[in-house]
Amino acid sequence: MTIPNNQSSLDHWIDWLLHLHTEEIDLGLDRIRLVAETMQLLRPAPIVISVAGTNGKGSCVAMLTAILSAAGYRVGAYTSPHIQRFNERIQVNGQPVRDELITQAFAQIEAARGGVKLTYFEFATLAGLSIFKQSDLDVVVLEVGLGGRLDAVNVVDADAALITAIAIDHIEWLGSDRSVIATEKAGIMRTGKPAVCSDSAPPESLPAYAAHHSIPLIQLNRDFKLVVSEKEWSILPLCDHVVFGKKSVLKNFPPPRLKGAFQIENAAGVVMVLNALSDVLTVDKAAIHQGLLHAKHPGRLETFQYQGQNWLVDVAHNPQSAKALAGYLRENRSDAQNGRYTAIFSVLNDKDALPMIQEMKPFIQNWLIADLAIPRAMPIEALVVLLKSSGISEKNILVQGSISQAVTCAQAEIKTPILVWGSFFTVSQVYDCLGEESQS
Repeated sequence: MTIPNNQSSLDHWIDWLLHLHTEEIDLGLDRIRLVAETMQLLRPAPIVISVAGTNGKGSCVAMLTAILSAAGYRVGAYTSPHIQRFNERIQVNGQPVRDELITQAFAQIEAARGGVKLTYFEFATLAGLSIFKQSDLDVVVLEVGLGGRLDAVNVVDADAALITAIAIDHIEWLGSDRSVIATEKAGIMRTGKPAVCSDSAPPESLPAYAAHHSIPLIQLNRDFKLVVSEKEWSILPLCDHVVFGKKSVLKNFPPPRLKGAFQIENAAGVVMVLNALSDVLTVDKAAIHQGLLHAKHPGRLETFQYQGQNWLVDVAHNPQSAKALAGYLRENRSDAQNGRYTAIFSVLNDKDALPMIQEMKPFIQNWLIADLAIPRAMPIEALVVLLKSSGISEKNILVQGSISQAVTCAQAEIKTPILVWGSFFTVSQVYDCLGEESQS
């Protein structure tokens, strides 16, 4: 394949990057640090906030970005993976950046890396840092990818860290011990810099790591708690050693626009991070309200009508997020016909899919399944075995040749509500089939 340059298309660059490194995931900071130092990208903005965790990271980045923008700051946000366009990963003031900015950044990285091998994700991360540095921003919010400690994003020393819900995921790389996973997530925290954990019951390894490294950790249900009613929620301190700023600012928030009861825990983590940075960031209560009410994050409990048919799309892709999706469906049974959906479902091979299926089984009548046609996809034969082992009848398992065919099959049942879930890739391929008019 021809090596692209700054005149090449973004598609050309992405195709080339996907074939550049023999491994899709290659954890470690040595390679990316060498290039980041050469390009002077280790400080992309005056204030940097990093967000790690298993679930809820993207939602927290969306809320942080919306709140900080409402407060008048110029904000960059880096997230992954994207759902439809690569540009979604790199946003400035809430908008994906143009193709040309990304291809120019890629060309600069290629010129600077010398003989250093970089993965697709490392290239993407460096591109985001480069664009942010050139954009004269006030704050950059970075979503940490796989794990934390060895993830490419962790090459940047954040001024504050937020750790969201911690669960078992990416078993092949992180293992199946939640305590060990929490320690990996904790690796984004820095000595002397504030950190917040919005997981309501994190493993003890997380606060132990913070104590060992002299990190001022503020933890849900240890240092603060939530008081939630139908129309609002508040944060109340549980200790004296944490500085909570003006306590009146931490009360009477509206529920976030993002759906799901778990989003209040995410929002609380966001508010507490901003509170911890109040000496360097001025964010009033009005900006918090506006940000919570306007934050958007595609593919998270997203509902819409498409050609008269009700659709619900969620990127739940591990047992914890499947449980959260099931909780939402339990509270909103009236949204489905007899409380049950037809699901378009597929999952990656490295996921703990059996408990995902068991969580969602009560809410799904028919399962439209298809191979995602990517290397990490679970083979369709294995997926059928999992569904049957969960007690799902063969007559309710409808194997399709592709996600596109699954969408066509779903559209034929116009009166049946459709649920799309299981993987970012499942959601992405469905949106590609439905087109932009499906976006709510």
